[in-house]
Amino acid sequence: MDMVVKTSHIPEPGETVLGGSFFMNPGGKGANQAVAVARLGGNVSFIGKIGDDIFGKQSSQLFDEEGVDTNGILSDRDSPSGIALITVDSEGENSIVVAPGANAHLEPSDVEKALDKYTDSRVLLVQLEIPMRTVEFAAQYARNKGMQVILNPAPANDLVQDLFHLIDIITPNVHEAEMLSGVQIVDIPTARQAAEVIHAQGVKHVIVTLGKQGAALLENGVFYHIPAPEVKTVDSTAAGDVFNGALAVAVAEGKILTDATTFACRAASIAVTKMGAQSSIPFRNEVLLSSMK
Repeated sequence: MDMVVKTSHIPEPGETVLGGSFFMNPGGKGANQAVAVARLGGNVSFIGKIGDDIFGKQSSQLFDEEGVDTNGILSDRDSPSGIALITVDSEGENSIVVAPGANAHLEPSDVEKALDKYTDSRVLLVQLEIPMRTVEFAAQYARNKGMQVILNPAPANDLVQDLFHLIDIITPNVHEAEMLSGVQIVDIPTARQAAEVIHAQGVKHVIVTLGKQGAALLENGVFYHIPAPEVKTVDSTAAGDVFNGALAVAVAEGKILTDATTFACRAASIAVTKMGAQSSIPFRNEVLLSSMK
């Protein structure tokens, strides 16, 4: 569950800021990505853990309403559902602290039971709000079954490089790409340089998301800059999750990677024009209509 406060600016350490509007919105990176896949036309199953509490029950109900297969969602009586504390400034930029709750106890054995039901899946999309051992197991399982593996390395950590040989597509944002590559990104050429460093470590395709500048795509060593539509940013909270969900849909449909990345940029650009996480996720017809403008 996302707990969001709008304020003039994100506070510095030790600073107290009087905020404006507050609201709660279902969130979580995996959940946002699953809902994005469903709204954008994909057939999606979500694997995760929720607490036996009001937030968990509400999330499960909303997944059903969105058409997300919830057979892979487990309930943990001993842990609360995950929460995120989010501050959004006047420019739409955000600062987020996540307490994973039950997701911190999602084990490889849990994932194995769930994935055994989805052997005909084309894409596994995974992020890092669950234990790394579970991420690694899921990626290896998917590779063994012939699925394409997309890793959204968020929140980034020092262990993610150990997974690179299992990943088909990695989608870091600027901060994550800097951490994974050691390259400071200040423009498109440095984004390309960071992508090349990550690619050299074993990932087939690297997509660095650049916010208003779109995305830097390195496909088998060939570089493309995919621009994003110009929009007024209201809240960037779920933009990365929408990008990843849209990318997964396009890849599963067999689109070439440049077209898949363009589709993902368009979907994310719509999301930033709305407040909230799942409430901001666009439907497929919105993205298709935006491409005609």
